[in-house]
Order: sequence, then structure tokens, then C-alpha cells
Amino acid sequence: MTGSEVPHAFRLAYVPGVTPAKWVRIWNERLPDVPLTLAQVSSAEVFGVLRAGDADAGFVRLPVDRTDLSAIPLYTETTVVVVPKDHVVAAAEEVTAEDLADEVVWHPLDDTLDWETLPGQPAIERPATTADAIELVAAGVGVLVVPQSLARLHHRRDLTYRPVTDAPTSRVALSWPQAEPTPDLVEEFIGIVRGRTVNSTRGRRPTPAQPKAKRKRPEAGAGKGGAAGARHGTGAGGGAGRSASGKSAGKNPRGGSGGAKGGSGARSGKPRRRP
Repeated sequence: MTGSEVPHAFRLAYVPGVTPAKWVRIWNERLPDVPLTLAQVSSAEVFGVLRAGDADAGFVRLPVDRTDLSAIPLYTETTVVVVPKDHVVAAAEEVTAEDLADEVVWHPLDDTLDWETLPGQPAIERPATTADAIELVAAGVGVLVVPQSLARLHHRRDLTYRPVTDAPTSRVALSWPQAEPTPDLVEEFIGIVRGRTVNSTRGRRPTPAQPKAKRKRPEAGAGKGGAAGARHGTGAGGGAGRSASGKSAGKNPRGGSGGAKGGSGARSGKPRRRP
């Protein structure tokens, strides 16, 4: 798919624990003519889905192989331990990996945490999925360390969780297949995730700006004096309402006129006596 092609829908994959509802809502507001379809995919399979072109972009967990995929890190999750509500850990606000030394800690095959050394006692087997491990914890067998979003996803009334302060963390990212140029709709979704406004210059489909109305220039010679003169019936130039001395023109107290009609330069003063 090239940058100029516009598909009928935008296909977004996401791994369990990620909640894309906020970004989907913004997409539907900005691009109501382009449907967005969602597909939840396991952390182990999501990169294959992107490479196969079965999704245009996806929310994944780092690390990402940058050979053929691009990625933008978004946030880091808190790591928690899931235990029964009556477990001794439930009485603490937070724990360390050392506090789990005597516990059987399940390590499911879809675990997303990068452990150097798994805490606690090794389990006899590895559950296939996080959901399977949750069932074992609910049965009173062992505990499970996972990103907090997965603990919320598999919430049960008989279970609770507490932060593990020194455990590895999980980082969520937006990833998509590398392409030059980046497809328009992928660029649109990147902008939404990064919080760009609809009129951002980085967007590919900005809302066209409305042209500004031109301001009319005043006519030549018009000004405060000209406008005032127009109201009093004087000319815009030589017919100003004040004489050269700065005093207001008007009737001469001795009967003469302060200004000749038409703005002429007639002098005012005493009338000449006839001989």
C-alpha cells in the first residue's frame, strides 16, 4: 500500500491489556468516512500480523525488531503480583521480588516480562497462557507476576494484586510496517496517538484554513480632520475647521466671516471704510 492509496478501512491490532478505545473515538470523530476495525492479537503473534499486512498498525509490547517495523514507545506499565485476597502479600502496599522467594511463581508461555532470573520457586510446568496461570492462582496454587493491565484484564473477585517494585516492566508501543512514504492513514493514526490537533502541520489531511477578509484601506485624504470636515460641510483639504493660528474658524465677532466659501484664503478683520 502506497502513501497515496486510501483503503476502505484502517485495520488496528492490539495485544491483550491495551485499551485503544480513546484513540478509536478520536479517529471516528476526525475520519468518519474511514471505518476502523480492531483485532486483539496475542503478544507472540502481533508482529507476524503486521509483517503479513493483515493490520496497518498495532499496539504491541517492546522490544520491536526495527529491521522491518517502526515503533513509537508510548508508556511503561507497573508490574504487579496477582495473589488470592487472603494471601499474606495482600496485606502489604507493595512488595519486592525477594518477598516472593518462597512462592511458586508461574511463568506462562505468553509472558511479556524480560526476566534475567525469575523470582520465587520454579514451577513444574509453564501454563500456556496468562489466563491459564490466573486460574491456577485462583485455585490457591502459586502466584503470578504480570503487567498491571493484564491483572485488570483477568480480574476476579477472589484475587487481588500488589506492585512489585524491582520487577522488569513492560513498555507499550505503536508499531507499523516500514514503508516510504508512510501511508496516509498510518500517519493520521500516529498523529492521534501523539496528541496532534486536527489542524496540525504534521497531519496529512488538515482542515483547510478559511481565508481572512481583506481590510479596506481609507480613501486618500480621509482622516480625522477630513471626516470631521465632511460632517461640517468643509473640504477634505484646505477647508479645515481651524485657521492657521489654531483657533476655531467661525463668525467674526465684528460681523466678518471666519472662512470664505469653498475654503478660499480671504482674510478676516475690520471692514474697510469707504472714502
